[in-house]
Amino acid sequence: MPTRLESAALLIGESFSFDAAPMGGGDLSEIWHLRFESGREAVVKLGGQAAAEAAMLRAIGATGAPVPEILAAQGDLLVLSFIRAARLSEAGWAALGKTLSTLHAADQPPRYGWSEDYAFGSMPIANAWTSDWRDFWRDYRLEPCLSFLPRETAARVSHISRTLERFLPEAPRPSLLHGDLWGGNFILTRTERAETKAVLIDPASLIGDASADFAMLTLFSAPPESFWRSYGPLPGGYDRSIDVYRLWPALVHYRLFGQTYLGMVESLLDRLEV
Repeated sequence: MPTRLESAALLIGESFSFDAAPMGGGDLSEIWHLRFESGREAVVKLGGQAAAEAAMLRAIGATGAPVPEILAAQGDLLVLSFIRAARLSEAGWAALGKTLSTLHAADQPPRYGWSEDYAFGSMPIANAWTSDWRDFWRDYRLEPCLSFLPRETAARVSHISRTLERFLPEAPRPSLLHGDLWGGNFILTRTERAETKAVLIDPASLIGDASADFAMLTLFSAPPESFWRSYGPLPGGYDRSIDVYRLWPALVHYRLFGQTYLGMVESLLDRLEV
């Protein structure tokens, strides 16, 4: 019986002769870098929902935003092309701005949500299609978090979720979102022309307000001016909506990692309640 990594090699037509090095992973997956005798390199992700992730990557790639090549997806085994990473730099931030602008600018059907459920680690994420963006954000992002919050915090989040008309547009321009855009979910690489390119990985995609894609990025990072200049004009209502969008990843982190993140949640609620 082939091992999991040998099965990955078979799926892409390679032999069992390869070097394998772990690349870390998350709650649902482990990631390996394989180097074959043929000189070919690949990344193997074990665990998670391979077909669903591959579909998201294909959707992102169809907009013109760079993604790895999908070499195989079967069961919980995803095989992607290997991308040699470059250091984070001003040019890299500018490349990420360009990639996001390309992703968000692509035309999408007039609806919000996604066709499949997925998960962040042990936290299930439900999805559906809606015609009202506020309904989606309330019903499928904020309110599912109420059950695991302390009572007082849950009441505050519930109040925000019931008054989203103060913060979110009802019908923003539908954009394809990466959905989990933190610093570990894009790779900077150098092209043959010595240009820096930002490649998106590990999406949790949905159709929605482009402003939501900045939530995770700005919650844990401070992108420099080169990023914002490269992206171009921000979506309408960005300043009013961004803290509501930041609230959700803060809630996810509280659910997954515990009390350490409650202060972040409370701080965002304080700003929203002013």
